[in-house]
Amino acid sequence: MATGDRSSRHYPGETTPVVARNAVHKVTRRLITYLFLLYVVCYLDRINVSFAALTMNADLKLSATQYGTGAGIFFLGYVLFQVPGNLIMSRVGARHWIGAIMIVWGFLAAGMALIQGPKSFYALRMALGFAEAGFFPGIILFLTQWFPAEERARAVSRFMVAIPISAMIGGPISTALLSLGGIAGIAGWRWLFVLEGIPAVILGLVTLRFLTNRPEDAEWLEPAEKDWLARTLREQREQIQRRRSLTVSQTLTHKAVWALGLLYALLIVGIYGLSLWMPQILKEVSKGSNFQVGLLSAVPQLFAAVGLVYVGNSSDRTGERFRHIALPALLGAVGLALCAVVHSLPLMMIGLTAAAIGATSTCAPFWSLPSRFLAGNAVAAGIALINSIGNLNGFLGPYLLGYLKDHTHSFAAGLWFLATCLGAATWLTLRLRRLVTLEYYASGGRFGEAYR
Repeated sequence: MATGDRSSRHYPGETTPVVARNAVHKVTRRLITYLFLLYVVCYLDRINVSFAALTMNADLKLSATQYGTGAGIFFLGYVLFQVPGNLIMSRVGARHWIGAIMIVWGFLAAGMALIQGPKSFYALRMALGFAEAGFFPGIILFLTQWFPAEERARAVSRFMVAIPISAMIGGPISTALLSLGGIAGIAGWRWLFVLEGIPAVILGLVTLRFLTNRPEDAEWLEPAEKDWLARTLREQREQIQRRRSLTVSQTLTHKAVWALGLLYALLIVGIYGLSLWMPQILKEVSKGSNFQVGLLSAVPQLFAAVGLVYVGNSSDRTGERFRHIALPALLGAVGLALCAVVHSLPLMMIGLTAAAIGATSTCAPFWSLPSRFLAGNAVAAGIALINSIGNLNGFLGPYLLGYLKDHTHSFAAGLWFLATCLGAATWLTLRLRRLVTLEYYASGGRFGEAYR
């Protein structure tokens, strides 16, 4: 892979470096900026339950286990529609698919205000997961249709920085909305769900008109930029297909895909276990008001946003992926282990910040990997399957933290579990880097042979 400044890189089919630079810049400015906004809304609708829980759990008399089950059951619905959703998007295009699912999940997110107890909580969270299922893998696929391989970790990092940013702004906003309790006789956490669900509906309608499906359709690019981008992406896809062309069914049973899914599952435990419990951890340690907890929870996410962009840029600049996953995962494990043994707020903030930086920063280099050995419908299916396998553990992390909290009356055991998962992710990443390369799969090798 080429390294160095973007203007000095060589891309397949490139005619003028200025044309390449301008095309990538325009695509980044128009699409990444908008997709970032969509993901902020998406992720906030996914995790705002963690802030609602500050008052909702007491109102509904939910135990820590019941809250953890409801927070995590989102992912059971989420994984069921990943593969078919991405295959549908590859046929109908991102504009109609992303716009439609945003409208649906917006109504469901607002409908969370109607929950009355554990059963309705579980049902609506699972339905929300089902509705959001097509968004993230669809956008990762969409980015492979717009960015050359040399630019993808950077593009993914700028899109996925929405994770820490949404958590960062979501804390103060969500806890401020809790103060609306009593207006029209409605609890504050119900206002939170309604007011944070509406933006998804509005942006879904905007997406149906704004998003461009393919570079060939981009009237906002100059003809030379459009031609260069379409040709470059086509030649890169053809290069992968010449080395090895996988069908959808072969992709779904490919051991490289499952290995990446297992790695992502370990990373997801840390990411969502932390996101969905951080407000309650900080509430217990700080003894502060809900709004103060919201402000405190923003601090680790601010640093995580910086870390995510830095790691994505570094990974593209050097062309290296595996160390850029392993080292942040190790940092996340150390941060979570620190959280498990300290009791003071300053040390807890240091641990949570390290954990947030580490867990989140793995995402950009990780999601640049599938498109290195998959193309066409295979990359659509592969990305969706990896995300599905990984997000099964999105249920495990929040649930186990709640279960262990109820039985030990402390967050320590749950935090040790999250730290262990990120430690295992570090080991697995280095193992994959040393013994298996994705280029080996692309050349037709079998997973088992790489270990002999």
